[in-house]
Amino acid sequence: MLSKLRNIGVIAHIDAGKTTITERMLFYSGFTHRVGQVDSGTTNTDFDPEEQERGITIMSACVTFPWKDCQFNLIDTPGHVDFTAEVERSLRVLDGGVVVFSAREGVEAQSETVWRQADTHNVPRIAFVNKMDREGADFYSTVDEISERLGANSLVLTLPIGEGPPHFENGFSGIIDLVTQKKLTFSGKDGNKVEQSEVEEEMREDVEMWRSQMLESLSMYNDAMMELILEEKEVPAKMIHETIRTATLEHGLTPVFCGSALDGIGVQPVLDAVVEYLPSPLDMPPVEGDDPKKEGKKITRKPDPKEPFCGLVFKIQSDKHGDLHYVRVYSGTLKANSRVINLRSEKKENVPQLWKIQCDRREQIQSVEAGDIVGIIGLKHTVTGDTLSDTRAPLTLESITFPETVISMAIEAENTTERKKLATVLEMMGRQDPTFQWKESEETGQTIISGMGELHLEVIKHRLLREHQLDVRVHNPRVSYRETVTTQVEATGECKRTLGGESLFASVTIRVEPKKHDDTPVAVRTAMMGSDTFSEAYHSRLLEALRDRANGSGLFGFQLMDVLITLVNAEVLDNGSSEVALQMAAADALDKALSAGTPGILEPVMSLEVTAPEEYVGEIVGDLQQRRAIITRTHARGNVTVIDAEAPLANLFGYSSAMRSLSQGRATCSMEPLSYGAAPPEVIKGFV
Repeated sequence: MLSKLRNIGVIAHIDAGKTTITERMLFYSGFTHRVGQVDSGTTNTDFDPEEQERGITIMSACVTFPWKDCQFNLIDTPGHVDFTAEVERSLRVLDGGVVVFSAREGVEAQSETVWRQADTHNVPRIAFVNKMDREGADFYSTVDEISERLGANSLVLTLPIGEGPPHFENGFSGIIDLVTQKKLTFSGKDGNKVEQSEVEEEMREDVEMWRSQMLESLSMYNDAMMELILEEKEVPAKMIHETIRTATLEHGLTPVFCGSALDGIGVQPVLDAVVEYLPSPLDMPPVEGDDPKKEGKKITRKPDPKEPFCGLVFKIQSDKHGDLHYVRVYSGTLKANSRVINLRSEKKENVPQLWKIQCDRREQIQSVEAGDIVGIIGLKHTVTGDTLSDTRAPLTLESITFPETVISMAIEAENTTERKKLATVLEMMGRQDPTFQWKESEETGQTIISGMGELHLEVIKHRLLREHQLDVRVHNPRVSYRETVTTQVEATGECKRTLGGESLFASVTIRVEPKKHDDTPVAVRTAMMGSDTFSEAYHSRLLEALRDRANGSGLFGFQLMDVLITLVNAEVLDNGSSEVALQMAAADALDKALSAGTPGILEPVMSLEVTAPEEYVGEIVGDLQQRRAIITRTHARGNVTVIDAEAPLANLFGYSSAMRSLSQGRATCSMEPLSYGAAPPEVIKGFV
C-alpha cells in the first residue's frame, strides 16, 4: 500500500551519528536483535571492511524494515565530503530525509552542504539533534543555528530534560513531547521501552512557552487552529499532527527532535515522526520526463502500479559476479524476466533478477511496484543516472549530475598481466562510483586516477592493493588543475594533405577568449554568415569538431575551463572527405590559438571549516595563512572557536595531521570544493 511506504535517508555531517541512529531504528523495529556499534565495526549498514576499519560510512546502504503499520526504505549516507556523491544520488530518489546534527558541534560545514542538496531536490525533512549526552551539548543553540545558517523555520517538537553526560548533576535523562505535554523516558534493553509520565513542575513553564510557540507557528497553516487559539480552547493532538504534516510537506516548517542515539534516548519519536510527517510516494508530485518521439515535450507519470513502468538507476554496486543496479521505481510494475528500454544507450535490456536489498544481504523477489526501491542483476548497457522504462511507452527522466574531480594520483602496474587486471578493476570501480575517473597517459604509460579528495583516493588505493590484490606502484596525489586563456587571440588552422589519392583541404579561423565562470567549461559559438558553398551540415560538424577538441587538454595537459571559442570563418573543398579535413583544421586552429595566447592555470579552492579551542586559534590561523588561505570568518560556537577559510587544495595536503599537531589533537576540520581560482605565477612557472 503506497500510503504506508516511506523512502527516507539519514543525512548529516561526518560523526554526527547517522549510522548510530540507523542502528537504533533497525533494533527498535525488530529488524535486528542487537544494536551494532560503529567503533567495534558491527553495524549493519557499514558492512564494507574499509568502513568498519575507519569507523565511517563510505557507501550509501539501503535497508527495508517495518515500523508501526508502515514500511521504511532507509538509506544511510556518508557524511564525509569526499563521498558527497553518495548523498547526491540518494537524495535524488528519496521522498524524505532525517537530518542529524550534533548538539555539541551544531551546524557544521557538511551539514550545510547536505541541506542545500536536499533543498535542490525538494526533499521534506525533519531534524534530530543528537549527542545530548555529550559534555558541551547545547540543544537551544543548535536550534538557533539550524534557523540562522540553514534558513529553516525550525519547529521544536521535543525538549531535552537536562544536557550533558548522565553523571552530571543536570545530565541528559529524557525528553518532553510538546504535542502530548508528556515526559518520555527510555528503559529496558538498549532503550526499547518508552515510558510516559507527567512533566515536573519546574519545567512546566518552559514547556508551556515552547508549546505556545509551536502552536503559533502551526496556526499559519491552519485557520481552524488559529480560531481555537484565539478562543483559548484546547487544540486536539490530531489537528496538530495533521498541520505539522502539511507544513512539512510544503517545506514551510522543519520539525526538530532531540536525543542521544548512543544511549537509546529519543529515537522512537523520530520513527513516529517519519510516519506522521514525511511523505509517502503518493504525496510526491508525478515525475516528469522527456518524450523521445517529440523534442521539447514532457511526459508525466503518477506513482501508480497501473501506469507504464519507469525507474531511475541511482547506484551500481559492482562485484565479480555481476553488477547490482539500484533502481527507484516511479511508476508501473516491473516483473522479473521482463524487458525494458534505456533510451540513453538506445538498447533494450533484459531484467532477469529482482532483489530486495537489505544492507549486504539480498532477497530475490518476482515483482516490484511504483514507489519502491529494488536491485536488478543482469543489466548490460545501463549506468548511474539512466532511465529504464516500458518499451511501449518510453521516456527519459532527468539524470543525476555529479561534481568534478579535484585531485589525481598516478599508479603503475608492474607488468602487462597486472596492467590488464588493473584496467578491468578500474572499469568496475568507475561503474560503481561516478566521481571516480581514470585514464592512461600515453606519454608516461602511467594510469591517472582522479577523485574528490585525499580520503577518496586513499580508499581507492586500499581497495586496489588489499581487496583486489593488484601489484601496482602508487605515487603521491596531485591537484587537478584546469587551463584557461587570459587574452583574446585569433588563429587559422589548415589541413593540406592527400589521403588515399584524394586531396584534403580545409581552413578554419577561430577566436579564443576568456569567459565568465558558469556550468559550461568551454562554450563554442559561430560568427559565420550563411554560405552557399558551406552547407549547414558541414557547419554543424565543424562546431562539433571544435567542441570535441576543446573537451581535450590544453597546452599543459589539463582540461580547458572558462574559455569561449568563436568560429570566424571556414573553407573546404566540395568533396566527400572534407569532414575529416574540417576536424583536423579545427584541432590545428585551437592548438595555434592556445599557443599564441597567454595561458592561465586555475587551481581548485576549498572551503575549510576548523573548530578549535580558543588557545590554539592563533597558531592555526598563522598556519592557514602560510598555506595561502583567506580567513573569511571566525566565531564562537559554545566553548570553541570556528574558523571559516578558503584555501587552495594544493596547500592542504596533509593538513588534518598538521592541524591536530598544532592543537594537541583537540581541533577538527572539514573541507569541500568551493571553486576554481587563478593560480599564482610560481605555479604557472612549474608547467611552462
